[in-house]
Amino acid sequence: MHHLAIAAAATAIFVGAGTGAVTSLNSTSPAPVLDVANPMIAGAAMLPSESILANASKSPEHATFVSEMKTAGLSDTLSGNGEFTVFAPTDTAYAALGKDKTVAMMKAAHKNARYLVVKGRYDSTRLLQLINEQGGSVKLRTLEGGVITASLNGPTNILLMDENGTMADIAIYDIQQKNGVTQVIDRVLMPGKDARQVAER
Repeated sequence: MHHLAIAAAATAIFVGAGTGAVTSLNSTSPAPVLDVANPMIAGAAMLPSESILANASKSPEHATFVSEMKTAGLSDTLSGNGEFTVFAPTDTAYAALGKDKTVAMMKAAHKNARYLVVKGRYDSTRLLQLINEQGGSVKLRTLEGGVITASLNGPTNILLMDENGTMADIAIYDIQQKNGVTQVIDRVLMPGKDARQVAER
């Protein structure tokens, strides 16, 4: 688990108990220097000079995630010049859904895959800042149009919740790429069927 950046940021931030509004689509964080040391995924190096999709494709734990992104037509988006944050479930997280649910999810890949992508660069420091500013949680607007809510799970861990109430911890923080950042998560988040929430970001 990569907690160095988040732990350092958390020491300077007090998080309230309220609920914040949904954030805009753009992060104001500056792009990182490309020689930053990234955490590895299962021994595979994640190079900050490469794209989100290129790094995810090298990960031994993200075959299903990459397949979903490609099926959804997001290959160009995640290989291009825009800045995005992706919440990338591991293969273990997808397997926990069961075969039938995974097949159904892939059939609706355009909707489900876009729910895992947020426009803008949201590393752990930025997320903690927004959680603090919004009184304890921040709602992020996804490319699919839905909302992922980020809050704290204990003093340092960021917890994500989808529109169905499913919660995921960030297992590996802040994998920086030339076109954004990846947060590896331990459960699959999916859009809900109810009326859409108002996002703060």
